Amino acid sequence: MKTVLITGASSGIGKAAALEFAAQGWNVAATMRTPEKSADLKSVKNIHLFALDVTNTESIAKAFDEVVAKFGKLDAVVNNAGYGVDGVFEAMSDDVIQRQYDTNVFGLMRVTRIAIEVMREQKDGAIVQVASMGGRLAFPLFSIYHGTKWAVEGFSESLMYELRPFNIRVKLIEPGAIKTEFYGRSREFIAPKNTDVYNEFIAKVEKVSQGAGAKGDSPEKVAKAIVKAAEDKSNKLRFPVGSPAPFLLWLRHKMPDTWFFKIVKSSYKI
Repeated sequence: MKTVLITGASSGIGKAAALEFAAQGWNVAATMRTPEKSADLKSVKNIHLFALDVTNTESIAKAFDEVVAKFGKLDAVVNNAGYGVDGVFEAMSDDVIQRQYDTNVFGLMRVTRIAIEVMREQKDGAIVQVASMGGRLAFPLFSIYHGTKWAVEGFSESLMYELRPFNIRVKLIEPGAIKTEFYGRSREFIAPKNTDVYNEFIAKVEKVSQGAGAKGDSPEKVAKAIVKAAEDKSNKLRFPVGSPAPFLLWLRHKMPDTWFFKIVKSSYKI
């Protein structure tokens, strides 16, 4: 049986991916900060829970050691752990920005580095990065979130070249609007406390972005794309999934900047 390690597997896309891999006959190392809170996953055949905090290098190394010791080989790693900060950049503290990058970028890099060590020895493996359509285009009030996802895209595209000689494949998943806690419990919204000049702008943008989240595709759709990417032996890098990601990314590529910016402004009525 093949083995996959998934970060951030307690909910949303990560949990859906764990269930999908298990259904496809993989051994699943579902990792999260507090495995004791995910007893429902523990009862699923082929799923095994491990503690892993992407902001802690020792925690990552320990989880990888335990997974390799248990299964002997690691065929795929899915870097899914992450969350979204949105709001007015002027109001964002250094701590808020640091936390966002520490999880979405530096955490992903820490996991990737250890995954490479394991897979280089094996001379085989797939590293699947859960990015976003927001890694190649941008919407209002998501400046630092977009910054993290654009970083993941550039990092992963460059990394692809240096890992090919070791038969390690890098894949990027680019979800559109997906119905997860990204728009709810895990969301961190930042607004200024010293001025109300952004209020009208925030109200317009919030209406559109929250509406998109409510109408989004299911995390199960993204999970299927993740499994497909993990099993893909070609040099294909990017896997857009979930409306409106494939269409918007195509449009962004084809249109001049000014035209695309007008479409975004019109969509948000800003």
